[in-house]
Amino acid sequence: MTTFIVRRLLQLPVVLLAISLVIFGMMQFLSPTERAATYAKSEQQAQHLDAIIRQYNLDKGFLVQYGTWLKQVLHGNLGFSKQSHEPVLTTIRKRLPVSAELALYLFFPTLAFGIWMGTMAAIHRDKLIDQIVRVFAIIGWSLPTYVMAIWLLAVLFGQLHCCGIGRVDDAIAVQIAEGKLKTYTGMITLDGILNGRWDVTLSGLKHLVMPVITYTFVASAQIMRVLRSSMLDVLNSDYVRTARAKGLPESVVNIKHARRNAIIPIITIAGLMFAFLLEGSFFIEIIFNFHGLGQWSVPAAVQLDFPAVIGIALLVGFSVSVANLIVDILYGIVDPRISFQ
Repeated sequence: MTTFIVRRLLQLPVVLLAISLVIFGMMQFLSPTERAATYAKSEQQAQHLDAIIRQYNLDKGFLVQYGTWLKQVLHGNLGFSKQSHEPVLTTIRKRLPVSAELALYLFFPTLAFGIWMGTMAAIHRDKLIDQIVRVFAIIGWSLPTYVMAIWLLAVLFGQLHCCGIGRVDDAIAVQIAEGKLKTYTGMITLDGILNGRWDVTLSGLKHLVMPVITYTFVASAQIMRVLRSSMLDVLNSDYVRTARAKGLPESVVNIKHARRNAIIPIITIAGLMFAFLLEGSFFIEIIFNFHGLGQWSVPAAVQLDFPAVIGIALLVGFSVSVANLIVDILYGIVDPRISFQ
């Protein structure tokens, strides 16, 4: 397994290089002036695009341009974002912890809830709980995320006043803006603990309630449906019948033998889900006022902020590549029949 992991890690730079080549190839459909914006390091430099064209060989051949652009990317220059009024890399550094914290709190409840409900539905096929899960999955699958989010916002925030929008309460947000709370990670709930400020952590958790409910309700539907279908196939297999014939407890048969093999498709779904959550769930970030990557990338795309769009594309490519690596490793851990040779 160690050899496989090392081999996959060595393949990762090749994959990332190929992704960068595809992204740069798509950039060639832009004019030299539009491409020049991806090299600007400041607002003043972005106003002198003709000089950038000459400086970075944007009037030369494809390979020369690609080499120059890749060198700039590796040095952290992704251009200047007119939407955030600062370098793209600076914006990503500021907003990535927000999206990462949101992704963590959305991902694990969604995954756990979907696996549990899908397992119950398969074990109790055609019974009441199975019917409930199937109806729940159909509603969640067909309901747009923004509809659920707005409904929760109207009820929990507008009427019951038990949850808030944004990342923390206004008073704590002012303290953070004034620098009274030291930033370690950029994640509110974790920084609150590291500062010994449990009120900050609790405020952050309270503001995560509506996003978690929204995403869990909508995204867990796919996990339920896939796991139920996969587990029904496994429960009818010969080795499961053999395990039952040996007198093993039903819980051991269902969880250790059946679900462990049925969960393999869920690993793929979970890996891609987390990768794109890390990039930013824009509906949730916009509606609940989380200043993450999603909230930044949508207006950037609308305003044709090419440096921001390309920076996000590179981040998504990196996230998906790493997620695929982790998924491949988890395959072998969950299913020992998979060979790493």
